[in-house]
Amino acid sequence: MSIFDSLFDIVCDCVDTVIDNPIKSIAVAAATVATGGAALAAAPAIGAAVSAAGFGVAGGTLTGAAASSAGLSVLGGGSIAAGGAGVAGGTAVVTTIGAATGATTSGVIAKKTSSI
Repeated sequence: MSIFDSLFDIVCDCVDTVIDNPIKSIAVAAATVATGGAALAAAPAIGAAVSAAGFGVAGGTLTGAAASSAGLSVLGGGSIAAGGAGVAGGTAVVTTIGAATGATTSGVIAKKTSSI
């Protein structure tokens, strides 16, 4: 069995699950979007917290927007000039983790409520 066949089977299983459970699928998607959006809105504060925790070159010494930018840049793998993804990459990391957390949590809750 090739990798393509395995991926095709996974996609088909996901489509079948959505068809069998449309309401729960919509709820999981909505929770994913909501938590991803909340993480996006909170990204500057998370970046500042990362900087205040001492991560990065100037970690713990910056405040305000500089701390936020430095922290997000650390999460993004460093500045663009240094080969990282910069602040945009850090924001993407925070948003992705928030959305994945929401999807996982809502998926587990949806699965547990189906057995009640």
